[in-house]
Amino acid sequence: MNQVETEINRLITVVKNHQANDGSWRYCVEGSVMTDAYMIILLRTLNINNEDLIRRLTERVASKQEQNGAWKLFYDEEGGNLSATVEAYYALLFSGYHKKSDENMQAARHFILSRGGITEVNLLTKVMLALTGQYPWSQHALLPPEIMLLPLTFPVNFFDLVGYARVHVAPILIVADRKFFIKTQRTPDLSDINVPQRIHQQPMQSRSILALIESGVNNLLYLPDQIHHLAIRRAEQFMLDRIEPDGTLYSYFSSTFLMIFAFLALGYSDKHPVILHTINGLKALTCKPSEQIHTQIFTSTIWDTALLSYALQEARVPSSSRTIQQAGEYLLSRQHKKYGDWIIHNPHVAPGGWGFSDINTINPDVDDTTAALRAIRTLAKTHPSYRQAWDRGVNWVLSMQNDDGGWPAFEKNVDKELAKWISISGFDSIGTDPSSADLTGRTLQFLGDDVGLHIRYPTISRGVHWLMKQQKEDGSWYGRWGISYIYGTWAAITGMNAVGISSNHPAIQKAVRWLVEIQNSDGGWGESCKSDIVKKYVPLGFSTPSQTAWAVDALLAVSKEPTPAIERGIQYLIGSGNKYDWTMTYPTGAGLPGGAYFHYHSYRYIWPLLALSHYKLKSKS
Repeated sequence: MNQVETEINRLITVVKNHQANDGSWRYCVEGSVMTDAYMIILLRTLNINNEDLIRRLTERVASKQEQNGAWKLFYDEEGGNLSATVEAYYALLFSGYHKKSDENMQAARHFILSRGGITEVNLLTKVMLALTGQYPWSQHALLPPEIMLLPLTFPVNFFDLVGYARVHVAPILIVADRKFFIKTQRTPDLSDINVPQRIHQQPMQSRSILALIESGVNNLLYLPDQIHHLAIRRAEQFMLDRIEPDGTLYSYFSSTFLMIFAFLALGYSDKHPVILHTINGLKALTCKPSEQIHTQIFTSTIWDTALLSYALQEARVPSSSRTIQQAGEYLLSRQHKKYGDWIIHNPHVAPGGWGFSDINTINPDVDDTTAALRAIRTLAKTHPSYRQAWDRGVNWVLSMQNDDGGWPAFEKNVDKELAKWISISGFDSIGTDPSSADLTGRTLQFLGDDVGLHIRYPTISRGVHWLMKQQKEDGSWYGRWGISYIYGTWAAITGMNAVGISSNHPAIQKAVRWLVEIQNSDGGWGESCKSDIVKKYVPLGFSTPSQTAWAVDALLAVSKEPTPAIERGIQYLIGSGNKYDWTMTYPTGAGLPGGAYFHYHSYRYIWPLLALSHYKLKSKS
């Protein structure tokens, strides 16, 4: 117990020292080289010669290359990732600091060709290459711009896609329609890695969807040219209406990158105030993990601040302390007061959520909202302003429950089967926003432990019923926004426990057995990002702090006293506190299955601190 106390106090000290003056915690979100590569490509394409930024980004991209010439999305990705490698290779050439004759570039080229060349990269990479003249635009639109005009009552419409998909699709509709691209004197020639493309037959269901959209468009009372013009302008206005105060589109780097090219395709000058403001917003996404500059795909300030404040309070840092008070003031200032697109499918509730990014004002999500509410719960008991924020937030969370009983991330009931038929790579998993086990479990845990709701309430009963049906044969649950089955199982167990499901329930016991069975010999837990791709648990072979903490916390929630598995997990967390190797930076945050994974620097503090604090309470009781 002395060791536990020592590690808790160490974590508290470290976290307090990292707090910013405004009360937030501002850790860097580290993803793949995609954002760094795209920033280099954008600046060079627009002849913005910010040489220091380009040079430093180039250094980071080059530093991530593997010995075989490839770039990876995660440590144990076999061989490397084709799309990431093409993006990095292109950016290094575009930077002007690397040449095709360089040994590392020849190795990259060899890897790319061995994987089929640029014709086999993912959709976003193909769009980027097309925008810069390296890849031909398809003669057949994946989606016609006219989808922007279809009413919400039509079987398939633009708002059947979730918000983060819509803000990427809208600019693509414009640039693909115009077949727009920019080439400069500095644009590299990638023809040597452009292997002839295999002909892929468009899926039958996709052709059916396009025919359905066409039938809807034909019923609009305009001439075809008028309809087309209106659709393009609707897409333009859609983007303009969703630009955040910092200039980014929905606070995402990738959608903002695409928006810049869409505006250029519409005739905006590269000196247009909107474009200049947008570029400054992208530059502001740069951060310095270990003094090596990186462009974040988004900031995680709300998420980090809410979870760290909550973790500190669970470690018995009093809510009266300056640390918690400042964090509370920051979170209170970031509660959303504007209506966002979420109201389209959830029209009868006032704003009250929080977003993931501190620059996010219109795109709240359920997970960040419950995290922020956990952090201000104690403050809401004595301060009227926090109480009002609490009430608005809880009402918003309750209103977001899907009709199937689970909770989504961003938008209610955006899970139409027809929308999944759209022939855009990866849209079957990211185009919509279905209920997920991790969101549902974490929401139930909040509603049980912090709001005081119980299984006897219909809302809770429906949530538990949905969650029970999602359990896998081995006893686990799949988590959409973390890696992956450990994350989902932790959320499900703690959520059901909080609302009164007995620890002896067969579903709980089955999950416990699964967690114990996959524990590593060093006492920790570790799961590969491959799980997120194959949708089946894949062990990492090593332990990570966050996944170990999730497993320990789940077991603690349903154990009367610490078990041998828990004790071994705690010992791993204590022993790894000052450890620095690849397992400490392995990405355990999920974005796009097979395409985007994130390392949150905050995770090595949040989750171990929570698990150790809960262990301490369990041991004393």
